[in-house]
Amino acid sequence: MKLTGAVFERDAAGYEQARRATVWNARIPDRFPDLIVQAASVSDVQAAVRYAKAHGLRVGVRSGGHSWAANHVRDGGMLIDVSRLDDVEVDREAMTATVGPGKKGHEMCEDLAVHDLFFPAGHCRGVAVGGYLLQGGYGWNSRVLGPACESVIGLDVVTADGDLVHAGPDDNADLYWSARGAGPGFFGVVTRFHVRVHAKPAVCGFSLYVYPLELLEEVYRWAHAIGPDVDRRVEMQILMSRGFEELGVDRPAIVIASPVFADSESEAQEALAVLETCPVRDRALMAVPFAPAQLPDWYAAVMQAYPEDRRYATDNMWTSAPFDDLLPGLRRIAESLPPAPSHCLWLNWGPSPARQDMAYSMEDQVYIALYTVWSDAAEDAAYGDWARSNMEAMAPYATGIQLADENLGRRPARFATDAAMERLDRARAAYDPDGRFHSWMGRV
Repeated sequence: MKLTGAVFERDAAGYEQARRATVWNARIPDRFPDLIVQAASVSDVQAAVRYAKAHGLRVGVRSGGHSWAANHVRDGGMLIDVSRLDDVEVDREAMTATVGPGKKGHEMCEDLAVHDLFFPAGHCRGVAVGGYLLQGGYGWNSRVLGPACESVIGLDVVTADGDLVHAGPDDNADLYWSARGAGPGFFGVVTRFHVRVHAKPAVCGFSLYVYPLELLEEVYRWAHAIGPDVDRRVEMQILMSRGFEELGVDRPAIVIASPVFADSESEAQEALAVLETCPVRDRALMAVPFAPAQLPDWYAAVMQAYPEDRRYATDNMWTSAPFDDLLPGLRRIAESLPPAPSHCLWLNWGPSPARQDMAYSMEDQVYIALYTVWSDAAEDAAYGDWARSNMEAMAPYATGIQLADENLGRRPARFATDAAMERLDRARAAYDPDGRFHSWMGRV
């Protein structure tokens, strides 16, 4: 196998460093591919897949490594690291761009901002577009622009035979359909995304409220009730944690941090006004009804909740259950919260508009996700199951999960409609009949 990039065999010098470099989570899984290929070009990807086919190796693919569960790292077979395919080309007139899977979303936004353009990239700094776009893509202003996969208008894909093909509405349509939502179960290697880009919002801002945790029922009952009334330009994100050091809050609290995108400051303030209606507003520990901000500010704020070099475990659910059904679970979460920055995220997402016909097919009124964050491997037993066990307890009220924060290896759950899964299976059988590419963890 002749490549421009590097190849590491298991137990060879550099292998372990290369394996660890593919995972952002400091909780590195005890799974070991036989080969790690650091692709430096599209031809490297093709050569690697052809080698895998010739030697009967199954293939995992890594673009940015922000998968909490490290889906791409499997025992045996080959891991193809495409993080070095990170170029971006922008066509301002056509309002389109092409981007390599290894491009970091926050860097893509910086490149687009030069042209007064915008893309709903992921909320965390460092998330590469490859895995992000394949699993759906919940990003900045996605309640207006849709999950980022809706902005994908075509893909260049290396198939299970090592061929490079283009997939779009009129070419390899089933491959195109599958790539927008299949996530870590996609049966190909995307080497370039063709995307629609958007005008940069004229005004970006946010509101911020902090409530003591003892007001849990009042705050969440209100949040659940106003969900349908929250302007789609507002991302109403509610975080519950035992403390928020960056805000100077050293007690268990609930933070409502809500980015907003609008054409003017007056429109932004009007869109955020509903957040002033909380029945315990007078008991807020902190209140900022509106302040201007830019994406770099938001990325800095978000990463306070997701520091680097920490151990992570996550799980999530979509739900439209009545609030009284959700309240016991929220109370269990509050009573058992691990130390900060571990947290519970509640996002008022729906009601959503009709979506394009694509594998991405699962969302609901409310999104709840748990993120456990700790430093010491000796505490894995204490904290490693907190997210899973709490989401398992609330599973009767879930309609499904989303793939960005999934835990499929430890808790298989529904992430697409039954009809979409049937079509995905048919497409996989057609494009990858030998099962060259790994399926989702928790599913053969």
